[in-house]
Amino acid sequence: MSNESSAAETSLAGRPAHGPLQRKVVGVLVAGQILGGIGMGATLSLGALLSAQLSGSSSWSGMAATMSTLGAALVAVPLARLAQARGRRLSLATGSLVAGAGAVLAITAVSINVFALLLLALMMLGAGSAANLQARFAATDLASQAFRARDLSIVVWSTTIGAVLGPNLFGPGEVVGAALGLPPMTGAFAFSLLATVGAAIVYTIGLRPDPLLTALAARGTDAAAPRPRGGLVILRTTASARYAVAVIALSHATMVALMSMAPVHLREHGATLTVVGLTISLHVAGMYALSPVFGWLADRAGRMPVILAGQALLLSSLTLFWLAGDSSTVMTIGLILLGLGWSASVVAGSALIGEAVGLNDRAALQGFSDLSMNAAGALGGAPGRPDARRRRLFRARPGHHGFGRRCRGLVDRPGRRQPRLLRRLSRRNSTPARLQARYDTALVA
Repeated sequence: MSNESSAAETSLAGRPAHGPLQRKVVGVLVAGQILGGIGMGATLSLGALLSAQLSGSSSWSGMAATMSTLGAALVAVPLARLAQARGRRLSLATGSLVAGAGAVLAITAVSINVFALLLLALMMLGAGSAANLQARFAATDLASQAFRARDLSIVVWSTTIGAVLGPNLFGPGEVVGAALGLPPMTGAFAFSLLATVGAAIVYTIGLRPDPLLTALAARGTDAAAPRPRGGLVILRTTASARYAVAVIALSHATMVALMSMAPVHLREHGATLTVVGLTISLHVAGMYALSPVFGWLADRAGRMPVILAGQALLLSSLTLFWLAGDSSTVMTIGLILLGLGWSASVVAGSALIGEAVGLNDRAALQGFSDLSMNAAGALGGAPGRPDARRRRLFRARPGHHGFGRRCRGLVDRPGRRQPRLLRRLSRRNSTPARLQARYDTALVA
């Protein structure tokens, strides 16, 4: 990390960076995340049902998640550039308002029965996901290095609340929709509109002063300071940035690839809807509920040990999927480990992104990371022949090539160059903090 970036983090108008303003920022981001999570959780499953209804074929139901993820990927970099130029407040509010417009467009698409318009609406709703992802980085703008991962993980954790509340609004949404004269299965989009507009208001009012602009101002003006670089330029020149982006993108691709078919596999092997729902809930809990624990560990033990622990959890989950066969119990354990591995990798990887470059380049790198993450998720969940995908994903056995083994290869890739270096450093010094410092120096070199 550059000296000027460190100075901005350790001082804000004479106060420690991790002070009252930072606590206020984290609280505002948590409130916005809850509202944003409600907005997305209330519509994603409905999007799949409406896609099948308007297209006339259930094979198009997967396009709801794909288009939402694609939309999040497309707006990630523009929102990051807007944050760099005008601040997090305007960027996060803009993403939320675009998602609100998508909710209105979705209701319109169903009313006039136009499938293509529904796909566009789902892409616009993806902007809400992009804003939620950027919010975790906003929590690091004023955070001191000692608490950066913890603050980030608290914002990630708050997504759990909205993700749990959102799907429970289907029933009330139908009641409200009927009262408003909306088409069937679109009432929940009214809640999405209210939630996303509410999130935009929270960001606009609560993020004053703007955390990113405040951090840039505290850094001071220097005519000799380099101009902000683009995400690709940063990746070409910064090894730690390449590694962090790869960890997040490949971990997310692995999680989405497995989750896109896990419920279908469970259902086809006799699991009841209650069991399927409980299994997915446990997976979501693994993704978000323990993220503050991984944030605390990343601050105490270092980013790299937590990333490698996350990769080990992902490998363990994939091995269980590979061997599970028809056992829903083994599948459930695998899904829990999958969520935990994703959480550890994304929390620690996101904290590493915040430290890989100076403050001037941070928003650009964060936006490119979100673009890569969403693009990898879209590829991981891309529609294909469901029967063939299930065979490759879950029914491959030891000694056979299958999708599960390929996912294990992707998960293993980020850590492939690390063990030898870590072993060499650990022989010299086993203290976690000093080991982390030695590792970071060697990685950048």
